[in-house]
Amino acid sequence: MGEPFDAVDVIVTKRDGGRLSDAQVGWVVDAYVRGVVAEEQMAALAMAVLLVGMDAAETACWTGAMVASGRRLDFAGLSRPTVDKHSTGGVGDKTTLPLGPVVASFGVAVPQLSGRGLGHTGGTLDKLESIPGWSPSLSPDQIRAQLESVGAVVAAAGDDLAPADRRLYALRDITGTVASVPLIASSIMSKKIAEGTSALVLDVKVGTGAFLPDAATARELAQTMVRLGEGAGVRTTAVLTDMSTPLGMTVGNALEVREAVEVLAGGGPPDVVELTCVLAHEMLTLAGRPDADPAAALADGTAMDVWRAMVRAQGGDPAAPLPQATCTDDLTATESGTVASVDALCVGTAAWRLGAGRTRRDDQVQPGAGVELLVRPGDHVRSGQRLARLHTDTPDRLARAREALASAFTIARTPPSPRRLVLDRIGG
Repeated sequence: MGEPFDAVDVIVTKRDGGRLSDAQVGWVVDAYVRGVVAEEQMAALAMAVLLVGMDAAETACWTGAMVASGRRLDFAGLSRPTVDKHSTGGVGDKTTLPLGPVVASFGVAVPQLSGRGLGHTGGTLDKLESIPGWSPSLSPDQIRAQLESVGAVVAAAGDDLAPADRRLYALRDITGTVASVPLIASSIMSKKIAEGTSALVLDVKVGTGAFLPDAATARELAQTMVRLGEGAGVRTTAVLTDMSTPLGMTVGNALEVREAVEVLAGGGPPDVVELTCVLAHEMLTLAGRPDADPAAALADGTAMDVWRAMVRAQGGDPAAPLPQATCTDDLTATESGTVASVDALCVGTAAWRLGAGRTRRDDQVQPGAGVELLVRPGDHVRSGQRLARLHTDTPDRLARAREALASAFTIARTPPSPRRLVLDRIGG
């Protein structure tokens, strides 16, 4: 029996501004996974979608087809309600690390299936793998058992969750078709829906260090993802947060783990603490705990207890020393004045060049590499004062990293306007 559609007809329909039917969408995604639709044909369709767009119904159908391409986890029967968080990626964004333990300390299950970094944005799994012994490789049964006993888990998504998205994401990455709101939204939400969580909070970054620096496009993405989540039966809200400045004072894997542990110990940079508490409140509200106080869980040590239990459950030693780079170098100010801004993209690029990130998905990262910021916007500095410290195991990486970092700091005579970390909230 032949195929019900032809790939070229589907491509031409979208290329010419037409709307794909539910049957066409379901077929083309399934046929792509089966190898009936060739890579170059799906690349052409992705480009047509990028240029023409998809309406809300098409996007929802596309997302559902990617969910249906693989296994869907089911956490029904857990003694705890489930809620997850997804960030669109930023520089120094280590909130996943303290966030899961904070929320779990109030009797909520947080199943976080995370990924690795690419380019200037870091990956949660890369950060946690800097902890000696820690492993992200858990079976669905192990994830479920850890959620029941500990309440929080950070694991690698299995290959059988939304496999159509994994293939399509790799294709989009090499064909210039990443920057499509429908394709970005369906990519993120297909994985989160397949993950099986009952509720989801989205942290959509805006600014130079974000995947989408334009606020209007970021808001459109947030609205699209909230609509997809609600349509799939997942209670979903989104917050738009600033990523023009790195979050916290460190960018790099082990460096960020150290800073996250400081937050769990009741300290840490104020912006990391603020965002952790904002996202935790959103998650706890969706999980039916609107009166829970995330700040209290950080202050009294209950979140730290969950963190240690989570790390141990996945083979890690929370007391073990974290990796440190073998070589450091300082960047100093060339003039006196007030730090007006610290550009997140420049800092992220510097950390990536030092070895904290990867260019290709199979690249290895250096656990101790990265950038340690020594000043923040609003700080007064003198000429010759240290602005940042570079960490790497590869000294010949320092020169290019310094080039990127040198343009990150803007020194002015007047202090900057106060920073708004949370820009907007969507849904709920």
